[in-house]
Amino acid sequence: MHHLNPLAARRSYDADLRALMNIEAAQQARAWLATWSRLAPGPTPVWSLPALARQWRLGQILVKDESKRSALASFKVLGAPLALARLVLRRHPDRTWSAAELFAGRHADALRDFVVIAATDGNHGRALAAAAQSMGCRCVIVLHAHVSQEREDAIAAFDAEIVRIAGNYDDSVLEAARLAEQHGWHVVSDTSYDGYEDIPRDVMQGYAILVDELLDGVAAGAPCPCSHVILQGGVGGLVAGVVSYFWQRYGAERPRFIVVEPEQADCLYQSALADRPAAATGGVDSVMAGLACGATSPLAWRFMAPVVDLFMTVTDAQAIGAMRVLAEGRAGDMPIVSGESGAAGMAALQQLVDDEALRQAIGLDASSSVLLISTEGATAPQVYADLVGRSAEDVLGAQRAWLRQNP
Repeated sequence: MHHLNPLAARRSYDADLRALMNIEAAQQARAWLATWSRLAPGPTPVWSLPALARQWRLGQILVKDESKRSALASFKVLGAPLALARLVLRRHPDRTWSAAELFAGRHADALRDFVVIAATDGNHGRALAAAAQSMGCRCVIVLHAHVSQEREDAIAAFDAEIVRIAGNYDDSVLEAARLAEQHGWHVVSDTSYDGYEDIPRDVMQGYAILVDELLDGVAAGAPCPCSHVILQGGVGGLVAGVVSYFWQRYGAERPRFIVVEPEQADCLYQSALADRPAAATGGVDSVMAGLACGATSPLAWRFMAPVVDLFMTVTDAQAIGAMRVLAEGRAGDMPIVSGESGAAGMAALQQLVDDEALRQAIGLDASSSVLLISTEGATAPQVYADLVGRSAEDVLGAQRAWLRQNP
């Protein structure tokens, strides 16, 4: 399914949105997270797929590879850890603590009774647990019925306390809020709801770091290096963080934004049809675990509604096919490890180039430079191997061999 947004505008960044998220705050966030030893130093790489671009009659396909961000292999380490640092500093305004001191655990004694809680499909909770462990505070993670044992074990490895519930992701969000109210804990969620926006905003602001890195070295006044940006949906946090930065930087000359979701977890697509935050119409559960969300974040929707040009969905089978395309290094390009949710952007692009009418409607041609964000690597290694037919280690070995042959 797809929906061309008739309300998508080309204008300067709205002042009320700039007051919430802006480039200056994204750059501060990047400086803060650069002090955390669990993140790789420097930006994540952007790979080019020239052979596939030629095959699909495009000028360029770029893939920002978030599997290289940290051992957690996901872009989520840009969101929850930043939000946790900001939360701690807001809750202790009388202290002169710095983000670097928090991430180094220098105030663990003072934070041992500070408890944070979140619902997750996997990567958000794992990132929060890792940050909480570094800072020395307690972390409780609520998991729904469809989260695999492999993902639970990865979160528990960071000393998080696990609460399992029946139901889906949206049910786990409600349970996290209930437990927080009952015990006086602090919810660190990537989705907003009535009366709860500061922390989701901080999470989204962290995701804008992706664009700050991408535009390193691009001169002020120079055109945007991408004509199209394809982004995974979920509740909308990644989309909001990325489009806000591009929109502020380029205004009316911004790239075209395309949002992709699982067909059974289509809350953003439904929001575009209704012109307001809406819920998904399907059963939500998807192999794209990180995108299996049933309700749009109202705060994120404020950033998306004015500038996302196209909302679309893909099937689980298409996402798995895209994982394999990236792993194979199709047409002679470099092999890339991209997880179930990470490959959704590639699945969307393949659908776009195969539909001539839609391709023309969104302006994809031989001059287009398309940015994909592979938001995760093999965060569930066994799931990855089962879906791709080979292990992530095998694909990384092929990647290293390719890089040796193409220095």
